[in-house]
Amino acid sequence: MEQTPPPGRVLVVDDDPTVAEVVAGYLTRAGYAVDRAADGPGALARADAQWPDLVVLDLMLPGMDGLEVCRTLRGKGPVPVIMLTARGDEDDRILGLEIGADDYVTKPFSPRELVLRVESVLRRGRTGPRASAGVRNPGPERPDTVLRRAGITLDPMARRATRGGRELALTLREFDLLAFLLRHPGLACTREELMREVWGWDFGDLSTVTVHVRRLRGKIEDDPAAPRLIQTVWGVGYRFDVPDAGAEGAEGSDRHA
Repeated sequence: MEQTPPPGRVLVVDDDPTVAEVVAGYLTRAGYAVDRAADGPGALARADAQWPDLVVLDLMLPGMDGLEVCRTLRGKGPVPVIMLTARGDEDDRILGLEIGADDYVTKPFSPRELVLRVESVLRRGRTGPRASAGVRNPGPERPDTVLRRAGITLDPMARRATRGGRELALTLREFDLLAFLLRHPGLACTREELMREVWGWDFGDLSTVTVHVRRLRGKIEDDPAAPRLIQTVWGVGYRFDVPDAGAEGAEGSDRHA
């Protein structure tokens, strides 16, 4: 009888053996193949031996901390990272998001919640952002439509985005955020809505959205300090503005047309 392959391989990196064992146990029961490491060098060696689909990474590790591990992993190739942080370390959580972590979970945490976060990150890496469920009109584009606005070209199926012909190095969440904004030009979106529609969560720290908007501006704006594309709507959230929207707003080619 043919065995069903696991839904993904997760590398759990934590120097607390109890935490690592509990997390690994829950992920294994959820069907994931799990590797474990207790420090940064061990995590990098494990990743080199078999590249993971996702890394659950403790921020506070002996010797090489989680931020350095995340930077090194990202230098080797794209991989989603969920940071584990101590409650109250807000500056470190923000820094983790800024260097490319896709999500973070604060200790103490529910292992079931962590498994749900892992499932969410991996699912969205494979399928892209979900269609809006009655909150926003998803517009005329199908989910596989190549979007072209403001000099940006985004191919949801290839998970590739370029600006002016130059490929944008976007994390999983940055890509999904950009895709959502491109599908809803000129509409003000609250941070709560972005978290729900891009992250798929009805809860969470809204600073996650703020940090990802800041990172995305740094990659698509000519001057991130004076953004022209992603505008802050004070008291509301953010709006994607398209110069000459009448000419560019309807632009986009369907790969199956």
